[in-house]
Amino acid sequence: MQTGVKLQVRKELNGKQQLSIIKLKGSLISRGYTEIIHINDQDEDFHINSFETAVENRNEVHNFIKTFINQAELTDLVILLGNRINKGI
Repeated sequence: MQTGVKLQVRKELNGKQQLSIIKLKGSLISRGYTEIIHINDQDEDFHINSFETAVENRNEVHNFIKTFINQAELTDLVILLGNRINKGI
């Protein structure tokens, strides 16, 4: 089973903030939490970044993202949204 993880990311970012967001996404991929991150427009102010990860990684992924957001001082720019569980193959 997979669980969906969604991040709401502000569109207007300075160079340092953009680099931090790229590092967050790269870390999620390099740690094996996901292989791809999808980006969709939410509205004129935010993107939604979403990806699937194994259910057993859910808490670890959430903790990693929350820690990264706090350490990179992105708390006003990135919000970890609720998740959903896909029942599938």
